[in-house]
Amino acid sequence: MQFAVAMLVLDTWQYFIHRYMHINRFLYRHIHYKHHSLIVPFAYGALYNHPLEGLLLDTVGGAISFLVSGMTPRTAIFFFSFATIKTVDDHCGLWLPGNPLHVLFSNNSAYHDVHHQLFGGKYNFSQPFFVVWDKILGTYMPYSLEKRRDGGLEARPVKD
Repeated sequence: MQFAVAMLVLDTWQYFIHRYMHINRFLYRHIHYKHHSLIVPFAYGALYNHPLEGLLLDTVGGAISFLVSGMTPRTAIFFFSFATIKTVDDHCGLWLPGNPLHVLFSNNSAYHDVHHQLFGGKYNFSQPFFVVWDKILGTYMPYSLEKRRDGGLEARPVKD
């Protein structure tokens, strides 16, 4: 139960702060752009951000989710390790067959890859677990996985 509450709280915090960093030109240009300078996401880029962004999204969001959920320190170690692994996986740019994180969560590497594409900056703000806020607030952009000629898969937005 503590894991579920922490996941919902962290997702809510990160959605609204992340979206605001895209809406506010000053914050985007001077803070969040550092993360988006990586057009093609890769694993180590998941946590490539401005220190203030790391403080706001990860540290403050983590502290709030820890306090609201009532986790013990031991549970928190497992939760934050899982959240970090999930975030790195979301930015790895790979769709690996049988990846349990892709099976369990619709917020995955393909979903987040759309957000990092040049036209995706107004969509798919949710991170790291669910896509609920994107769906509720109209910022959800579905995607399809298409085979590349040279091999592999590519996430392509499905626009209405």
